[in-house]
Amino acid sequence: MSTTTPATTTPTVRSLTTRDADALIEAAVRAADGLGVRGSVTVLDAGGHLLGFRRDDQAVLISGETSTRKACTALQLDAPTADLVDLVRPDGLFHTLPTGLDRPLLFIAGGVPLHRDGRLIGALGFGGGAPEQDHRIVAATAAEAGLA
Repeated sequence: MSTTTPATTTPTVRSLTTRDADALIEAAVRAADGLGVRGSVTVLDAGGHLLGFRRDDQAVLISGETSTRKACTALQLDAPTADLVDLVRPDGLFHTLPTGLDRPLLFIAGGVPLHRDGRLIGALGFGGGAPEQDHRIVAATAAEAGLA
Protein backbone atom coordinates (compact mmCIF):
# COMPACT_ATOMS: atom_id res chain seq x y z
CA MET A 1 0.00 0.00 0.00
CA SER A 2 1.41 3.33 -1.04
CA THR A 3 0.66 6.48 0.82
CA THR A 4 1.12 9.93 -0.51
CA THR A 5 1.36 13.10 1.42
CA PRO A 6 -0.01 16.33 0.09
CA ALA A 7 2.60 18.67 -1.29
CA THR A 8 3.53 21.43 1.06
CA THR A 9 3.16 24.83 -0.51
CA THR A 10 4.75 28.03 0.58
CA PRO A 11 2.31 30.91 0.54
CA THR A 12 3.06 33.35 -2.24
CA VAL A 13 3.78 36.87 -1.09
CA ARG A 14 3.14 39.63 -3.60
CA SER A 15 6.40 41.22 -4.72
CA LEU A 16 7.04 44.93 -4.52
CA THR A 17 5.84 46.56 -7.75
CA THR A 18 6.65 49.79 -9.53
CA ARG A 19 3.21 51.01 -8.48
CA ASP A 20 4.18 50.29 -4.84
CA ALA A 21 7.46 52.12 -5.42
CA ASP A 22 5.66 55.18 -6.81
CA ALA A 23 3.32 55.26 -3.79
CA LEU A 24 6.25 54.89 -1.38
CA ILE A 25 8.12 57.72 -3.07
CA GLU A 26 5.09 60.01 -2.89
CA ALA A 27 4.58 59.17 0.80
CA ALA A 28 8.28 59.76 1.56
CA VAL A 29 8.18 63.13 -0.21
CA ARG A 30 5.13 64.13 1.88
CA ALA A 31 6.88 63.02 5.09
CA ALA A 32 10.03 64.93 4.11
CA ASP A 33 8.00 68.03 3.26
CA GLY A 34 6.42 67.82 6.70
CA LEU A 35 9.89 68.02 8.24
CA GLY A 36 11.13 70.66 5.80
CA VAL A 37 13.70 68.25 4.38
CA ARG A 38 14.80 68.11 0.74
CA GLY A 39 16.45 64.90 -0.29
CA SER A 40 16.39 61.71 -2.30
CA VAL A 41 14.37 58.53 -1.88
CA THR A 42 15.26 55.09 -3.24
CA VAL A 43 13.10 51.94 -3.45
CA LEU A 44 14.74 48.55 -4.08
CA ASP A 45 13.05 45.21 -4.71
CA ALA A 46 14.01 42.04 -2.80
CA GLY A 47 16.85 41.35 -5.24
CA GLY A 48 18.38 44.78 -4.69
CA HIS A 49 17.23 46.11 -8.05
CA LEU A 50 16.14 49.73 -8.35
CA LEU A 51 12.35 50.08 -8.56
CA GLY A 52 12.07 53.79 -7.94
CA PHE A 53 14.13 56.88 -7.23
CA ARG A 54 13.52 60.60 -6.86
CA ARG A 55 15.83 63.47 -5.93
CA ASP A 56 14.30 66.79 -4.98
CA ASP A 57 15.52 69.71 -7.09
CA GLN A 58 16.89 71.38 -3.96
CA ALA A 59 18.53 68.28 -2.46
CA VAL A 60 22.27 68.06 -2.03
CA LEU A 61 23.76 65.92 -4.78
CA ILE A 62 25.16 63.24 -2.47
CA SER A 63 21.66 62.49 -1.14
CA GLY A 64 21.02 60.25 -4.15
CA GLU A 65 23.99 58.07 -3.32
CA THR A 66 23.24 57.96 0.41
CA SER A 67 19.57 57.06 -0.07
CA THR A 68 20.52 54.17 -2.34
CA ARG A 69 23.26 52.86 -0.05
CA LYS A 70 20.98 53.08 2.99
CA ALA A 71 18.31 51.07 1.16
CA CYS A 72 20.90 48.49 0.08
CA THR A 73 22.19 48.15 3.65
CA ALA A 74 18.69 47.74 5.11
CA LEU A 75 17.92 45.10 2.47
CA GLN A 76 21.16 43.13 2.83
CA LEU A 77 20.95 42.98 6.63
CA ASP A 78 17.12 43.01 6.87
CA ALA A 79 17.29 45.71 9.54
CA PRO A 80 16.75 49.45 9.82
CA THR A 81 20.08 51.21 9.34
CA ALA A 82 19.36 53.24 12.50
CA ASP A 83 19.70 49.97 14.44
CA LEU A 84 23.08 49.17 12.87
CA VAL A 85 25.08 52.33 13.52
CA ASP A 86 26.67 51.13 16.78
CA LEU A 87 27.71 47.83 15.19
CA VAL A 88 30.29 49.51 12.95
CA ARG A 89 31.97 51.63 15.62
CA PRO A 90 35.60 50.64 16.34
CA ASP A 91 34.53 48.26 19.12
CA GLY A 92 31.41 47.02 17.27
CA LEU A 93 30.66 43.53 16.02
CA PHE A 94 30.60 44.65 12.35
CA HIS A 95 33.53 47.10 12.58
CA THR A 96 35.19 45.85 9.38
CA LEU A 97 32.03 44.93 7.47
CA PRO A 98 31.70 48.18 5.46
CA THR A 99 35.20 47.75 4.01
CA GLY A 100 35.06 43.96 3.72
CA LEU A 101 32.27 43.82 1.14
CA ASP A 102 31.85 44.90 -2.44
CA ARG A 103 28.29 46.04 -1.73
CA PRO A 104 27.76 49.79 -1.26
CA LEU A 105 26.64 49.62 2.39
CA LEU A 106 26.12 52.71 4.52
CA PHE A 107 25.54 52.49 8.26
CA ILE A 108 23.70 55.77 8.78
CA ALA A 109 20.05 56.05 9.81
CA GLY A 110 17.63 56.41 6.90
CA GLY A 111 17.12 52.92 5.47
CA VAL A 112 14.46 50.33 6.33
CA PRO A 113 13.63 46.89 5.00
CA LEU A 114 10.11 46.41 3.62
CA HIS A 115 8.05 43.36 4.58
CA ARG A 116 4.75 41.95 3.41
CA ASP A 117 3.20 39.09 5.37
CA GLY A 118 6.45 38.70 7.28
CA ARG A 119 8.59 38.30 4.13
CA LEU A 120 11.30 40.67 2.97
CA ILE A 121 10.18 42.26 -0.30
CA GLY A 122 12.49 45.25 -0.65
CA ALA A 123 13.90 48.31 1.06
CA LEU A 124 13.45 52.06 1.27
CA GLY A 125 16.17 54.66 1.76
CA PHE A 126 16.15 58.42 2.26
CA GLY A 127 19.09 60.81 2.28
CA GLY A 128 19.30 64.56 2.60
CA GLY A 129 18.36 65.42 6.16
CA ALA A 130 19.96 64.69 9.49
CA PRO A 131 20.11 60.91 10.10
CA GLU A 132 17.28 61.10 12.64
CA GLN A 133 15.10 62.94 10.12
CA ASP A 134 15.88 60.47 7.37
CA HIS A 135 14.94 57.59 9.67
CA ARG A 136 11.66 59.26 10.67
CA ILE A 137 10.81 59.70 6.98
CA VAL A 138 11.40 56.07 5.96
CA ALA A 139 9.91 54.57 9.12
CA ALA A 140 6.73 56.64 8.75
CA THR A 141 6.51 55.84 5.04
CA ALA A 142 6.89 52.08 5.54
CA ALA A 143 4.36 52.11 8.39
CA GLU A 144 1.84 54.13 6.33
CA ALA A 145 2.17 51.61 3.49
CA GLY A 146 1.79 48.66 5.86
CA LEU A 147 5.23 47.37 4.89
CA ALA A 148 7.11 47.92 8.14
